[in-house]
Order: sequence, then structure tokens, then C-alpha cells
Amino acid sequence: MFLLKTAGQSLGTLTAVTLARIPAETMQAITTQSATLQECFWWDMLVRSEIQREWTVSLGRRTATERLAHLFCEISLRLKSAGMTNGVDCEFPVTQADLGDAMGLSTVHVNRSLQELRGGGLVGLRGKRLRIYNEESLRALANFEPSYLHMNQ
Repeated sequence: MFLLKTAGQSLGTLTAVTLARIPAETMQAITTQSATLQECFWWDMLVRSEIQREWTVSLGRRTATERLAHLFCEISLRLKSAGMTNGVDCEFPVTQADLGDAMGLSTVHVNRSLQELRGGGLVGLRGKRLRIYNEESLRALANFEPSYLHMNQ
């Protein structure tokens, strides 16, 4: 059942997207007809809740550098699973201001954290491309445990 008629937040994108608006009544009808589709929506909601909890932990418990490392690990893994990397690097059309907004940091703090990650030989960020030089060390720094993403299901 779709209890909310509207979303309580806005949506912004960093790249071009195709967006479809599906009325709540239509979603109600198709999920009533398909138990499999209903299960998929429940699964998606539960995974999104776990991702949100992980991000809340990041904001409350990780240093700025650890937050950034964690984000890079998550983005890299998600893009790899979608076949959108060439091994060690991927498209990353995000500014330092965007990163600051996403992680509750000032642009200056993001810049310092990026310099720390670059200086440690862990990542490179150039020309809207993210390159991870040492994934194992980056994961260790971020204390990245990807099970919350449920990528294996």
C-alpha cells in the first residue's frame, strides 16, 4: 500500500536522467496484481533504509576523510556492479561543493580530506573521473563493510 501521496523531499541529479511519474493508484494496482513486484519494492525499501542508517553512522562517527573514503568505496562498488567502471576508475561528475553538501562538510574540509587521500596514494580525482589506486587500504581507512548494500542478492 502506498500511504504517502507525495514525497517530502525534492530530487536533483548530477547527470541527465529519464524520469517517469507513476501515480500512487497505478502503483497500488500493479503491486496488488504481482506478489513478486510487491516483494521487489519491499526489498528496495529495506535496502534503502540500511543505506540511510550507514550514512547516518558516517555523519555521526566518521572523520571527514573516513566519510569521503567510505563514499568513494560505495560509489565504486555500485558502479562496478552496474558495469560502469573500467577497473580502477569511473565517471564522477561531482564537485567539492556537492561532496560537502552530501557529507555535511565545508568545501574547505572536503578539499583537505581529498588532499589527505591523494597524499596517501589512495585515490585520484581528475577531469570528473575518480580513480582508486589502493582499494584495500581505502576500505580499511573507511571501515567499509559493503554488506549493507546487499549487492549479492
